[in-house]
Amino acid sequence: MAAISSPDDAQNLIAGTYGVDVARPLPGAGGGLAAFAVTDRSAGRSGLMAVQSAPGAPPRAMALNALAGWTDDGLLVPLAHGPGHGARGEAAWFVVSAAPPGPSLAAALRPWSEPELLEFVLRPAAAVLVALDRQRVTHRAIRIDNIFRAGMAAPVVLGTAWSAPPAQYQPALFEPPYSAMCLPSGRGDGTIADDVYALGVTLVVLALGRLPLEGLDPVAILRRKLALGSYVALVGDERLPPAIGDLVRGMLAEDPDHRPPPVLLADPAAARARRVAARPPRRGQRPLELSGDRVWDVRTLAHAVATDPDEGGRLLRSGTVDRWLRRNLGDPIMATRLEEVTRLHDIDGLADTVRADGLMAMRAVAVLDPLAPLCWRGVALWPDGLGPALVSADAMGGEAGDLLAERLGDMVASEAAGHWAAMRPERSDPVALRLAARQRRVMVHLRGWGGGLARLRYALNPLLACGSPIVAGRTVARLQDLLAALEAAATRPELRRGQPVDREIAAFIAARNDQRFEAELVGMADAASPEQAVLMQLRILAGLQRRVDGRPLPGLAGWLAEQAAPSLAGWRNRPRREALERALGEVARSGQLTPMVGLLDNAAARAADTRGFHAAGAAVQRIDAELTALAGGAPVRAEAARRIGHEAALGIAMMAVTVAVVAAVLA
Repeated sequence: MAAISSPDDAQNLIAGTYGVDVARPLPGAGGGLAAFAVTDRSAGRSGLMAVQSAPGAPPRAMALNALAGWTDDGLLVPLAHGPGHGARGEAAWFVVSAAPPGPSLAAALRPWSEPELLEFVLRPAAAVLVALDRQRVTHRAIRIDNIFRAGMAAPVVLGTAWSAPPAQYQPALFEPPYSAMCLPSGRGDGTIADDVYALGVTLVVLALGRLPLEGLDPVAILRRKLALGSYVALVGDERLPPAIGDLVRGMLAEDPDHRPPPVLLADPAAARARRVAARPPRRGQRPLELSGDRVWDVRTLAHAVATDPDEGGRLLRSGTVDRWLRRNLGDPIMATRLEEVTRLHDIDGLADTVRADGLMAMRAVAVLDPLAPLCWRGVALWPDGLGPALVSADAMGGEAGDLLAERLGDMVASEAAGHWAAMRPERSDPVALRLAARQRRVMVHLRGWGGGLARLRYALNPLLACGSPIVAGRTVARLQDLLAALEAAATRPELRRGQPVDREIAAFIAARNDQRFEAELVGMADAASPEQAVLMQLRILAGLQRRVDGRPLPGLAGWLAEQAAPSLAGWRNRPRREALERALGEVARSGQLTPMVGLLDNAAARAADTRGFHAAGAAVQRIDAELTALAGGAPVRAEAARRIGHEAALGIAMMAVTVAVVAAVLA
């Protein structure tokens, strides 16, 4: 992929082929996201666009991979994706596809006739859903402002849905209740039945020529659907064309298993004949008061407990819910199942009261409404929506983001997904979800910089860019992009005062590197000094350089050399230390990190330096001992010298007298 020379470039080059012109926006084409015109520089194809992912909303990696090479019509298929810069120079991720063939259905909303709806909307959309279902991909963004067509007699084309988490931008009107109640980022991929539901709502909107329930907020729409059922809540007393009414009634079934599959919708006559009896929810004789709301049925009760688990838990423990179920709703079976939930709470509460209360409320919601998502301490999501939800919490920041991250972290630590699946085994895979929940808990509890929620966030979002401020301004979603970003960061003096790897980068590496550097990531947290931490970082980055392409990184190497310089003071042999400093500088200028590891992490040379230091110390001690001994024997040697001097002087004097006597005798 070609590199972008600067954020101010008018065009970004995606996959080396598609030039994104951020100066030419395409309003309304991106399904709620910014879209720009694209030029195909290889084949010269026109009519393309690039949709820019929003911060805190990573693109759908699995869907992008599954749809590579798609050739069917009726859908804005992803052609390529990659990093670039937005209109304001911000780092971004783009998904390239065909541009819409015309305006969206919301551009000129009017009542459609039955033949129009069947021929130009239902059949072509159902054909796309059939093809998506074969690829095990859901769309999750079917709504009137994301469906387009070229003209009055043209079939519709489903818009883009790949640049953001599934259903993140879907209004509550177009989502089933069990999805609408979730965090927008935590709705998960869902099933093709959820797309059938959204298509059914689209048919209702087009048949009426307006949005039903207009003026109600998302919570009010959700509660109305729970209390009345989706079809009654949306259609009410309105008259729909007979065929459309029969089709929509099945498409809006509360249970996704009761909705007609897309292959059946492709033949409207057969789909119309497939009717599933749907009983209205049983209402109590008197309502149950919970958090200021009146609860009349079980599904609304489940939603109330999910929304206010503290108050719901209090009513569960006090037996109020049990009495209401038995006396007012006449459902002793449900009451008995909830008794088991409260019994489990007493067992769980022995260890952790807060966690036990969360588990009790979650289990109660699953028992009351098996269609409901995982509800944990006021947060609702589907297990496969955890990754985007973590990104959303991180992007949110502040107290709200911290609280959401804390709740999600507690959900992971409690292995809540496994317990939730065990309460509804007929609608999930308890074994797979229990295993996934355990793996996520282990990942969060890993020691060192390679664990925690940050690592889980990157692991669950393969195209999530690294959020470290060290690489700010660049989109680093792959390991091969990280080294280039650090090389660019090395030109900024304010960054070189710190180390090149922080916790975010460490978590990003751990999630993208298949546990190759687990020991170093743990060692960075346990390092006794900054110099040791730098050596761990050098090992990791050298390994990445070898894995990627071995391209020289003189800026990053110089940065690491500066950070490692204090460790050279530990070398005792001055000539060797000076030689090492010169060698480190030469290797750093070459931009190769592996030789730097060899210089700084040479155990044999370190041992030799230590032995030389100890040998030199022993020699100094011997000299000091000899000097001390000499200093201690000085008085004795002085007395001996004085005595010898006296004796020598006496001998000389006697010799002189003898010579004088002999001379006198001879004279």
